[in-house]
Amino acid sequence: MPISIKLITLAAVLTLSALATAAVFSGFCFMPDDDAALVPAKRQFDFWLGEWDLTWPGEQSGLPAGQTGRGTNSIKAILDSAVIQENFADLAPNSLRGMSVSVYNQRLGKWQQTWVDNQSSYLDFVGEFKDGKMILSRKITTKDGREIIQRMVWHNIAKDQLDWNWEASEDGGKTWKVNWQIHYKRKK
Repeated sequence: MPISIKLITLAAVLTLSALATAAVFSGFCFMPDDDAALVPAKRQFDFWLGEWDLTWPGEQSGLPAGQTGRGTNSIKAILDSAVIQENFADLAPNSLRGMSVSVYNQRLGKWQQTWVDNQSSYLDFVGEFKDGKMILSRKITTKDGREIIQRMVWHNIAKDQLDWNWEASEDGGKTWKVNWQIHYKRKK
C-alpha cells in the first residue's frame, strides 16, 4: 500500500513544527550555522533573546577617546512569542535609553522594527536574515534633500556573543560608514 505524497508532506511539516516548538521552549536559540531552510522565518531573531552586557568604543557615544561605553540590553519574546521586545540602556548618566518591537511580517516576508527612545526618536526599519546576518534598514531624506540609508547589522553571531553595527550610506548602499559598533556578551 503506497504512502501518498500528501501524507509524507504533512508528516514532515508536523515534525518540523514540533521540533521548532520544542527548540523555542527548551531555550534553544537560532544560530546562523543552523540550516536556514529548517528554521521558520519568525524564529530568525531568536539569537538575540536574552540578557546582554554591551560595550563599544566610547567616542562613538560622546565619551572621551580611549574610554569604553557600557550598556545593557534585555530582549524578550512577548505576545505569544510573535513579537521581540528590546529594552536598551546606556549606563552613563543622562544617556540613551530606548526600546524596540520587532515582528516578522508574513505578508512582506520581512522583519519590521520600530524603535523609540528618551531622546524622542522614532525609527522604523525593514529587513531580513541572510548570509548569517540580520540587516534592518530605512531611508531618510535630510533637510537639504539628500537621501541616506541607515541600517542595523547583527553579525558575528554566536551563542553567547554577537556584534551590532549602526551604519549609514550616502551613495545608495555602495559604501557604508559604521557610526556605532556594539559588542554583545550574554550575561551569565
